[in-house]
Amino acid sequence: MPTTDSPRAAVAPATAPPAGPVLAAGESARTVALPGLGLTVRSGPGGTDLEPALCVHGLGGSSQNWSALMAGLGGTVAAEALDLPGFGHSPPPDDGDYSIAGHARAVVRLLDHERRGPVHLFGNSMGGAVAVKVAAARPDLVRTLTLVSPALPELPPQRTAWPTGLASVPGLPQLYMRATRDWPIERRTAALLSLCYGDPGVVDARAREAAAVEYQRRLDLPYFWDVMIRSTRGIVNAYTLGGQYALWRQAERVLAPTLLVYGGRDQLVSVKTARRAARTFRDSRLLTIPESGHVAMMEHPDLVARAFRDLLHEIDHRAARDEAGRQYSPTSTAATGS
Repeated sequence: MPTTDSPRAAVAPATAPPAGPVLAAGESARTVALPGLGLTVRSGPGGTDLEPALCVHGLGGSSQNWSALMAGLGGTVAAEALDLPGFGHSPPPDDGDYSIAGHARAVVRLLDHERRGPVHLFGNSMGGAVAVKVAAARPDLVRTLTLVSPALPELPPQRTAWPTGLASVPGLPQLYMRATRDWPIERRTAALLSLCYGDPGVVDARAREAAAVEYQRRLDLPYFWDVMIRSTRGIVNAYTLGGQYALWRQAERVLAPTLLVYGGRDQLVSVKTARRAARTFRDSRLLTIPESGHVAMMEHPDLVARAFRDLLHEIDHRAARDEAGRQYSPTSTAATGS
């Protein structure tokens, strides 16, 4: 598991965490209240007249994982990122559903409630699997899909990913917590950065300190471990689904133009999966960053932003070409002069 501490009571509080999220320059945040669900949504810099985008974080992450990328896309899209139920500053859902499908329903409910779709949908890791389900089930809500190291089934998983998967096994998280209970927060943070980044050295001392403070805040939440363990089980359970509900089958159904981003040093999602993903998604293009780890949008936000802008340029050019083809088709009124 990516975090460690002694277990707490698995009782969901009635309200969100008291402290608000730490915001980067130009960001704002709001809480969206839905029946049985409260979601914290972070808005990036940029005008609201731009096309909307929504970013979905991974296991143990939050909307803050997208701040660097949203800043880089400030003049391109009106980007927002949500804290999934139980993560970041969003309280646990009333129904306690932390499955991939449950998280996907939360995203769909948010988009339906705010009528922001179709959006440019981004997802990282677990959030990538969530985004795939949203795009497959509700193509009307998704204009493009950008997946950064999406958590799609990989059998067998690479060995460095085993500890995260084992967190779903009853009893093992408690053993791990006891074995690491004396770790200071700085050691926990360093371990997490080493797991997620291709080069943890890119995180400077100030950012590392801020990450440690946020890490401690999450550990102190009474529902932290319950959310982590149940969400991990949700990922593992999604990997075992067959038929039309299998994640790879869902990927085949995605109609939106898709950008796939993989890191050559990713310890959680093997870069070897990139080839299968590129073949599976109908309209895909692939960016592999050899030096990147699991969170390329944090480690290499400029490269990801550039690839996304290239995607927009490509689909705009395609739309213009198709429109020109329709106007000058030999069977059209304009071409025949009738």
